[in-house]
Amino acid sequence: MGELRFDGQVAIVTGAGRGVGRVHAMTLAARGAKVVIMDLGGSLDGTGSSEGPAAEVAEEIRAAGGEAVACIESVTDPDGAARTVATAIEQFGKLDVLINNAGIADPELFENQTLEQFRRMCDVQYMGTVTVAKAAWSSLVDSGGRIVNTCSEGPLGIHGKLTSYGGAKGGVIGFTLCLAAEGAALGVAVNGFSPRASTRLSSPEVMAKTYDVPAEHFVESMKAYPPELASPAAVYLAHASCPLNGAILVAGGGQVLRLAFAENEGFRSDALTVEEVAANIDQIMDMGTATFPGLGHADKTVRDSASH
Repeated sequence: MGELRFDGQVAIVTGAGRGVGRVHAMTLAARGAKVVIMDLGGSLDGTGSSEGPAAEVAEEIRAAGGEAVACIESVTDPDGAARTVATAIEQFGKLDVLINNAGIADPELFENQTLEQFRRMCDVQYMGTVTVAKAAWSSLVDSGGRIVNTCSEGPLGIHGKLTSYGGAKGGVIGFTLCLAAEGAALGVAVNGFSPRASTRLSSPEVMAKTYDVPAEHFVESMKAYPPELASPAAVYLAHASCPLNGAILVAGGGQVLRLAFAENEGFRSDALTVEEVAANIDQIMDMGTATFPGLGHADKTVRDSASH
């Protein structure tokens, strides 16, 4: 297979000033894309701002011979999202790719977490994804473009202290799958990417707070998960040749896998009672007959059909 290039393509990457987002932007630019770096430069919990991260990445891309501009905007601000899309159109003429990557971390026990912390998490992780996608949507429909939303395994309940994060990311998963169903008939592919990577959001200090173990426990293990070994899956999902729509890929440490929701045949009764549910709970829980709903393909057949 030849190199998957993005020559002539224009991409917005949110949260691209650091971590996985930075690698997305650098990779897209190295493969020919013109990139808009959208990053407010805030702190880990979403407060504050700095123009440094976005400006530095844009300059690094230009120094390497690529094309990039920085937008110091918040994904939570509809006007800022509109300005970012307008910048892409004004500077580069169109928009083909949106990678929603911006996020924050704030692990805490549910009993200790405030409602304000929940709101801030949802504002950035969920509404930030929706807000930028909404601003970019008409441009992406025009170009037959692609959206890659950063999801997470957090909603799977794999560990505690993530009720705000996991809940917000659960919203991103639902939004991604539903938008994929809607976008297929319009030629816009929407997929999810769940990174396993060592970044500010998963630093030894953050992991220590999440798991209640010393930070030193994670120093060596996280070295196996640099952003460079996660990002290729997201960049592939952003490429025009990728046939997937409504899929979620998990990637990290050089491994790529699929995350999907499944439904089994379960148990049926014409007069269902509480006792029948209890008596047949093993059959209800058996996933041996599971099927995977919702995975479509953003190809011409789907694009020309409004029935998807």
